[in-house]
Amino acid sequence: GFGGRGGRGGRGRGYEEGPPQEIVEIGWFMHPCEGELVCSLSHTMIPHFNAGIFLENKTRVGRIEEVFGPVNRVMFTVKPDTGVSATSFQPEDKFFISTEKLLPMTRFTGGGGGGGGSSSSS
Repeated sequence: GFGGRGGRGGRGRGYEEGPPQEIVEIGWFMHPCEGELVCSLSHTMIPHFNAGIFLENKTRVGRIEEVFGPVNRVMFTVKPDTGVSATSFQPEDKFFISTEKLLPMTRFTGGGGGGGGSSSSS
């Protein structure tokens, strides 16, 4: 299952599923910016866009809005859910993500091929 648009009832825009079975630390809070949380990635994998972000106790904080920065210092922003304030977090507060919402870094770096050698070419 790829969890794309519409599947399993298709209500609630797809990211209202309840807490995930298994979560891992994805990063830590750096500072608020324009109502969003700017965070530094601490995991070796990259989070899906719109993936839910949680506290360690699986309380939902918001969802991934953007992923940016160089591959050796990836950062991401979290759009807080209604009722969650970006200013209520302290620097280095840790955030968590479902283990099903992570992509390998090679999806973004191309895996180091010199071009033309990708197995995913059509």
